[in-house]
Amino acid sequence: MQSNQVNEAWCRNRAEHSIHQQQLQSVERFNGRMAMLGIVIGVITEGLTGQGIAHQIGLGALVDGYAACHTQYLPFCF
Repeated sequence: MQSNQVNEAWCRNRAEHSIHQQQLQSVERFNGRMAMLGIVIGVITEGLTGQGIAHQIGLGALVDGYAACHTQYLPFCF
């Protein structure tokens, strides 16, 4: 009888692990698709507006370099 309980517990743990792995794969697939969609939307918006993705989200000054040094976002600029 003890062996049967151990067997049931092992099967239950394996089933829980399998379900967790399936859920994790599903969530990661969704995250990947949303990331790809975000990049496509950013590229399309860049084509329509002429502003890069960094400028669209407000990080243009960090990318430009000159503006970054004059706004002191980068401490190593002199």
